[in-house]
Order: sequence, then C-alpha cells, then structure tokens
Amino acid sequence: MKRIEALRIINDLTPDLPVVLTCAATSREMASVEDRGNHFPVLDSMGLVGSIATGLSWAVRDTDVAKVVAVEGDGSLLMNPNVLPTGGFLAPEKLLLIVLDNQVYGSTAGLPTYASRLDLGALAEAAGWRVGRAVDGEGLKTEFTQLLSEPGPALLHVRIEPGNAANIPKLLVDPVAITDRFTRWLTNRLEGARTSSA
Repeated sequence: MKRIEALRIINDLTPDLPVVLTCAATSREMASVEDRGNHFPVLDSMGLVGSIATGLSWAVRDTDVAKVVAVEGDGSLLMNPNVLPTGGFLAPEKLLLIVLDNQVYGSTAGLPTYASRLDLGALAEAAGWRVGRAVDGEGLKTEFTQLLSEPGPALLHVRIEPGNAANIPKLLVDPVAITDRFTRWLTNRLEGARTSSA
C-alpha cells in the first residue's frame, strides 16, 4: 500500500475527527486527497505531531469527540520518540496515533530510518500503548475501527511502501491561516455538539 492510498482511507474514516498530520509528503498528499477544516498539517516541524495531538486529546477529553487522530511517519516519530513514553505515562484516552512506516525518510531521497531494524509498534507497547498493526487497506480500516472504540493511548502501526506520490504540489499555506482554520473547525464542532445535546 502506498502512502496516498493509506491517506485516502484515513480521510474517509475521519470526517468529524481532528486530524493532525506530519510535515512534508504526508501533508501534501493528504491535501491533494482532500483539504478539510479538520486537518491540521504541521508544516516543517518533524517530530511534533504526537506532542500536539497529545495536548489536543487532553483538551477534548470531556467532549463527545471520539479521538484525536495523529498521522505520523516513522522518520518523524524517531525525531521525537519521547512521545511514546509520555503518552504511556499520561495515558490520554482520546489519542490515536497512526504511524505510516515506510522505513525511509521520504523527503531526503529515501535514506533509511531506524525503523528498518526497530519495531515501532513494540516500542509503543513497551511504553503502555494499545497497538494495532496493518499492512493493507482492509487491515487499516479494521484496526482503526477497533482502536477508535477502545480507550487510548493507541498506536496503529501501518507498513507502507517507500516512495512519494508523483505530481503533488507543495503545500504553500501560511501556518497562521492553518491554525485559524483548524481552531474555527474544532470550536464549531464542539459548539455544535453542545447545541444538539441541549
């Protein structure tokens, strides 16, 4: 399964969930699939997706938001592996981290990551996370649905093929505008839930 194929599935599974996306090819490819208000691409900040999503999962812990979904790459996660013990220690129930693991740095000519010899799912399990694993689209859907229904922190370790999708434009958006759009989406999402339950 290619990254963009996995992202199409994730996009279909998360129409009303906050989705934090790692930088570079992942953000660009997701924007080419669909550019929605619930997407928060973290531009030029490798390793911070898990930290941002952990904070968001605490912010929505007393709401009807099922999970905050973070989409990370193996190289980016390895830039900040402290996300795993931090998540295991804090145990945010509404955190679901999807690691799209192609064992290379896609933005630097495919240089190998440590994931070629380290099992990121096993690292997460050792830190106290629930872990699901997938190698194809059906497995991704099944494991996502299962982990969505269980308390987190949860990590879905998805093996994908190396390589970036062709002819994907750069994501040249002001980070302030991205933050504003996502904040407005989340505020409206939470206010809509409160209004419908009143």
